[in-house]
Amino acid sequence: MRILLLTTGLKLGGAEQQVAALARQFIAMGHAVAVVSLTPGQGVRLPDAATLLQLQMSKTPMSMAKALWQLHAFVRKWRPEIIHAHMVHANLLARALAATGNTPPVICTAHSAREGGRLRMLAYRVTDRWANLTTHVSPQGRLAMVSAGAVPAARIAVMPNGIDTSLFRPDPAARSDARAALGLSGDTRLLLNVGRLAREKAQTVLIDAFARLLSEPGTHARLMIVGEGPERPALEQRICQHRLDGLVTLAGVRHDVPALLNAADLFVLSSEIEGMPLVVGEALSCGRPVVSTDAAGVAELLGECGEIVPRGDVPALAAAMHRALAAGLGSAQEQTSRRQRVLSHFSLEAVATEWLACYEHLARTEPD
Repeated sequence: MRILLLTTGLKLGGAEQQVAALARQFIAMGHAVAVVSLTPGQGVRLPDAATLLQLQMSKTPMSMAKALWQLHAFVRKWRPEIIHAHMVHANLLARALAATGNTPPVICTAHSAREGGRLRMLAYRVTDRWANLTTHVSPQGRLAMVSAGAVPAARIAVMPNGIDTSLFRPDPAARSDARAALGLSGDTRLLLNVGRLAREKAQTVLIDAFARLLSEPGTHARLMIVGEGPERPALEQRICQHRLDGLVTLAGVRHDVPALLNAADLFVLSSEIEGMPLVVGEALSCGRPVVSTDAAGVAELLGECGEIVPRGDVPALAAAMHRALAAGLGSAQEQTSRRQRVLSHFSLEAVATEWLACYEHLARTEPD
């Protein structure tokens, strides 16, 4: 098939990484892929075989109209058999394109449990007729969109993100090398968080919980937060308030996350808002124990393979972290069970195969 993946952007985020991963998998499976990004900048790596177009769109009406015209011209030239949009702005532009007629089927995927306020929900509702299918990456997110009136329940399905289990896998050598590079002694536990430094990720709560954890006698631990974003100054201030310099590292953007996950003794997610947090699945795929808040999509990913605590509850998060560290990495069987959960339910290959079946069904049933 000829598959066009339309995305709001290609910066380093979970939805953007999923677009890149699907592009890699589709190409590996013998399909042609074009990736169109509405906005400039690129933090995720795309396969060389993918056709890339960046529209340089801003939020002005003139820029949006120009982006729509450019997208229309590209579709006529490249002739995709399906258009699969990701994130709210790309979803709405794809529907605007479909409204002009003579386009292939359009699928719109939402990645956050909170896609936006009333205006965005109204925009989704008004343009729903031009999408052949809307999907969400988690059941909670799907229900949130239905409850907000953005889409009728019969016209939105759940399709999870896929985890690249060939990239995220247990690797003892990578663990040893990464821990040596980080200067970690054998008895120092590494807690890892990966995500954009943004309010919805609630890393201030994580830092508060980590400070509480360190008050436990005999606790030797470090916390690394991987990512970049507007909350960095607030997080730096919180680290100073707790006198955690040297114990909490804001590591910025890293491209060795699989190695860091292997180096970690515990992965912690503190988010208030998620859709389906890819990094939780990536941690499980590496066999790591996980503690997380009850953000959307977490329960479906974790199952019985981790502990979930209420969002914003610092004592509960600290206590769960303490229990997880006390338990250690777990037995070889426990580590294998974590990875097997991802292999069975959320592997990239399985999700890509399911998408292809959906694409082919829509392409066959779309009227000429």
